Amino acid sequence: MTSHAIPESIASALNDWVRQVAEDSAAPARDALAQSTAELDALKAELAGMTAARDEALALAAQRAEDIDQLNAELRNARTIATDALVGKAKDQLAIEGKDAQLADLRAQLERNVAESARLSDARLAAEMELVGAVTARDNYAAEIRDLRERMAR
Repeated sequence: MTSHAIPESIASALNDWVRQVAEDSAAPARDALAQSTAELDALKAELAGMTAARDEALALAAQRAEDIDQLNAELRNARTIATDALVGKAKDQLAIEGKDAQLADLRAQLERNVAESARLSDARLAAEMELVGAVTARDNYAAEIRDLRERMAR
């Protein structure tokens, strides 16, 4: 009876060929996996950067809101002080001779008070406009993050 065993050299060559075919077949999948992993890492880094930028914008918006509140409190305080000063000054000056000169002085003080109130109002408006810009930037970052998350989810 003859033996039908495959010679070892042929079996070894066949084994090497099968291994090479398997490696060659898996190479595109490994390359695609490496590329997908690199893209995912890049997206994660971009998302981290956007998250940090969003956090900065939120912190800036919170600071602007605090600044606006402080400016409003200062404006109320300045108005109270100015009103009290004007009332006190008016009472004192009405008791003194030369009411015409006193009235001119009161008018000048009132104009300065109005100018100061306008300046404080302008500062408040500028702070509010900065807050609107910060909120808009925050909303834009949030929209970009949502878009990135949707792209990553695909």
